[in-house]
Amino acid sequence: MSEMPAKGEPVLVIGATGFAGGALTRELRRQGRPVRALVRPTADVSGLESAGVEVTEGDITSPADVDRAVAGVSLVFNFASPFRSAKPTDEYFRAVNVEGVRHIATAVRRHAVGRFVHCSTIGVHGDVKEIPCRETSPYNPGDIYQETKLEADLYLQEEITRGLPAVIMRPTSMYGPGDTRMLKMFRLVQNGRWRTVGDGGAWFHPCYVDDLVAGFLLCGEHPGALREVLILPGLRPLRLRELVHEVAQALDVPTPTRSLPLKPMLAAARACEILCRPFGIEPPLHERRVRFFTNNRHFDGSKARERIGYEPRVPLEEGLRQTAAWYFSQRLLQRAE
Repeated sequence: MSEMPAKGEPVLVIGATGFAGGALTRELRRQGRPVRALVRPTADVSGLESAGVEVTEGDITSPADVDRAVAGVSLVFNFASPFRSAKPTDEYFRAVNVEGVRHIATAVRRHAVGRFVHCSTIGVHGDVKEIPCRETSPYNPGDIYQETKLEADLYLQEEITRGLPAVIMRPTSMYGPGDTRMLKMFRLVQNGRWRTVGDGGAWFHPCYVDDLVAGFLLCGEHPGALREVLILPGLRPLRLRELVHEVAQALDVPTPTRSLPLKPMLAAARACEILCRPFGIEPPLHERRVRFFTNNRHFDGSKARERIGYEPRVPLEEGLRQTAAWYFSQRLLQRAE
């Protein structure tokens, strides 16, 4: 295995204030690696600065900002992406997810950077039609976020054939301390208000943050990762109804069993989006949230295991317990009296 860039050669992390990018940044600093972060002027960088990260203000949508950030580094990780909600426009999704990636690739070439690791999404496969889904399985994006991520993937795959030293990684659903995407589920399960839409039979494939960070590092250092597309999954997929049960176990509460009919919920979600989006209002219900209960996410990690030795190790039960403990420690959840 090749080494990470030598001390004195910064690693650039774009998206270091987010969950995945932040976790990787902390691990790089723990290893003593110099890290530079490209962050927007409005971002809270106190945590980065206290960790000794070199902060460079700028925006991935600006070619000049990206070029300035890339100059002098030996490795680039890109985690930047708008959060999927009703507020970003389609144009902004494209500006960040597609044009931003083009800016990075151009700068990587200009400055002869050794490797560019791009964090894509398993969402390019959408509701998977091949179980388990592999890197070569059909694309099936279901919204503008996934569509623009796929556009960037295809662009990078073409640039890789032209010699770009890039890696495309597709992590499965990430979770763990520091992330709040599962907080709503934890809260509803804890207070008994969780309702499964439909029968809960769809597949879900989570991956704990520590396993993903190990995978990210391998994508940055292992010779077998260069110019590859790699899915990084967790230990095992499970049905959504099993996930709800495991969350209840982690919280030491009864497993909620009530459900809601699928079709009326989908109709309500579509109506909410149609009514709210023109006004920039966050809908109380998104179709993608309902699709969470119907879309299958079941992935094969054998390529990453064979090419770079990626082996997730954290059992779901332990990961959920650690996540719950963090929610309690941050007072995002309240312990029952």
